[in-house]
Amino acid sequence: MIFGRSERGKPPVEPVTLKILVAGGFGVGKTTLVGAVSEIRPLRTEELLTEAGRPVDDTSGVEAKSTTTVAMDFGRITLREDLVLYLFGTPGQERFWFMWDELSEGALGAVVLADTRRLEDCFAAVDYFERRAIPFVVGVNCFEGSARYPEDAVRRALDLDDDVPLVLTDARDRESVKEVLVGVVQHAMTQAVRRRSAVTT
Repeated sequence: MIFGRSERGKPPVEPVTLKILVAGGFGVGKTTLVGAVSEIRPLRTEELLTEAGRPVDDTSGVEAKSTTTVAMDFGRITLREDLVLYLFGTPGQERFWFMWDELSEGALGAVVLADTRRLEDCFAAVDYFERRAIPFVVGVNCFEGSARYPEDAVRRALDLDDDVPLVLTDARDRESVKEVLVGVVQHAMTQAVRRRSAVTT
């Protein structure tokens, strides 16, 4: 096999499949990210926001949002012939957090999407992955009209460890999202090598 392709006359390579979570606060762009990059029609479990949910669904900064994910989003992207990522977008509201343990089972790593207008909304996701030692990358979703801050300022605000990658992204743009996902895979591999080295020394 050369560069992920089967040599002529040989059967196609069975791809390695990896599970990536996409997490973050309510209305941060998780569903948009999965939809932008998925090569299949994404599975979405969205419901309309209702008056009954208004007291618990804070739409400050995302007033135009009319739906919310109540279970998960699911998509798939082939990075190479021999490497396929399955994407699972988590629900953002606190009342659906009980599903995170199920969704995170077997995950290689995660993207924590952040919105600088509502940074505090991603604290729970950062804390969740830190406590479970699941490698993650923080993707600052660059919304139109949102303020841009230096990377070190965002790092301090989120109290991130130095080895956690932080990148600017646009959840609507396929190429931008692909770069973030590649970053998650690379970061997870680096963390795995470090853990193995720590065990053998």
